[in-house]
Order: sequence, then structure tokens, then C-alpha cells
Amino acid sequence: MACKIDPALHTEKKPDWIRVKLPRDPVFWSTKSLISDLKLHTVCEEAQCPNRWECWSQGTATFMIAGDRCTRACGFCAVKTAKPFALEADEPQRVAAATKRLGLNHVVITAVARDDVKDGGAEHFARTIEAVREAVPHITIEILVPDFNEKEDSLDVVMRARPHIFNHNLETVERLTPLVRSRAQYHRSLKVLKRAKQISLELGTKCATKSGLMLGLGETEVELFQAMDDLLEHDVTVLTLGQYLRPSAQHLPVIEYVHPDTFENYKEIARKKGFRHVASAPLVRSSYHAADFKPELDVE
Repeated sequence: MACKIDPALHTEKKPDWIRVKLPRDPVFWSTKSLISDLKLHTVCEEAQCPNRWECWSQGTATFMIAGDRCTRACGFCAVKTAKPFALEADEPQRVAAATKRLGLNHVVITAVARDDVKDGGAEHFARTIEAVREAVPHITIEILVPDFNEKEDSLDVVMRARPHIFNHNLETVERLTPLVRSRAQYHRSLKVLKRAKQISLELGTKCATKSGLMLGLGETEVELFQAMDDLLEHDVTVLTLGQYLRPSAQHLPVIEYVHPDTFENYKEIARKKGFRHVASAPLVRSSYHAADFKPELDVE
């Protein structure tokens, strides 16, 4: 993987506010054991999320379906790029079993990009949503999806499964998108978010839309605020902002470590612009404390 942003710009030394607490709670280890027993993948591990110790100690996890091999090679992502294996027919049931055994009230389901599959993995998402809902009928189901190459049929399949929250990350500002996101397009992502909301309304269902951006890749404040405006114009009500952390020397450099006070300021600006729910801090990730914000209330 070749870095497309000058690696010499990388800021190696992490500031004091980038700290991760190591696990002491036995719930962490029981969660890890359960996920291992059911042969499941989590984005917590595959993407090296800095919050996995905290979340797993609380008995929560974000399940990553459709394998651990991605067909895209984004410059920020720790998930490996390789030819994926075939989809596992019983994976939806395994995710449902884990959700029930963990006693979750809110589950997040994500996936690698599966451009090798005609529908991009949409049917697999739908089957997983349905299996989880059958196992835990009153659970809130959040999905974090790839762009499905903006295929209408794929979006329709996913939305017919009635997720409560449709999350698709913009990841970065428009100028940096070609450098940061493999095969993705800034405006295509915006269209996917808006179309998902439209389909839910057409089906008579209720679904909030959510997106997130990483900071520290060289974006300007003007560009960040424009991205916020673009998301609002495309009916997104939930926003997450977090610090980009370099997974390895082969990934994109960290241009800046954004101060926590600045994140707090961005949170206030985003709320004033019109977002209903905003999580903004250095270690915030798409699924961090996802159950706390209850954006599904926006559509009730």
C-alpha cells in the first residue's frame, strides 16, 4: 500500500490525551471468549479500535460480518485487503446467538466491502438483521455499511430488513477522499445516505441516518464544516468525529493530533448547525457508546 499523503508529514509522538486503558474487568475476557467460540469477527479487533478494551469490558461489541478480508485498500484502515472467502451461510445465526448471550439492547453490525459479490453483501446484511431481531425482538439494530457501489437494489434489500440506524461513514473531507478512501466517492457516499432515508420512508419504516469523519489527515476547518453541511443536506442527523490513528507505517500519516478542546468546539458547532446527536473526541469511533445516543428516537 503506497501512502498518497507525504509520509514525511507524519507526527510520530502521540500526545498525552491519546491513552488507552487496558482491561481489568473479567467481562472483557468473557466477551472475547464468546466471540472466539462462535467464530465471529469484530471490527473492534480487525480495525484495531482503541476503545475495544472499554467496550468489551461493558459486554458490547460491533460484529463484522462477511469475513475479515476486504476488497478495498483504504489508506487509513487496518482491515486486511485480500480475495475474500465465500460468505458463511450460518453467520447470521451466530451473530444473533452472540447478541442474545451478551444481553445487548443495541447491536452494531458492520462488514468489509464485498465488491466481489454482485449485491455487495446486502442480502447477507439483511439475513443478519432478521436473525438478530428474531433472537432479540426489541433490540435496536444499527448497521455500518459500505457504499454498495450505490446499487439501488442492494440498498433496497438492506432497508427492507428494517434497521433502526443506517450508518455509512464519509470518513474525510471531499478533497482528501481520493487519497484516503479506496474506490469510494465523496458524493456517492452522500447519495447513499440520503437514498437510504428515502427508501425507509417509502417503505413506511423509521430509520435514522448516521455518518462519521476522521480528523488529523490534513483537512481544514472550512472543509470540515462543509462536510457537516453536506451531510445535513443529505438528511443525516447523527455525527461522529474522532482522531485518525495510524495503524502501521504503511498507512497514511497523521498530520495533526487534534486537541480535545477543539473536538469539543466542533461538537458544539455541529449541534448548532442542526445535528441531533454528536460524539466528538479523540478516541470516538463510529460505534463508540452507540447505544447512548439513541438516534432512533429521532424517527419515532
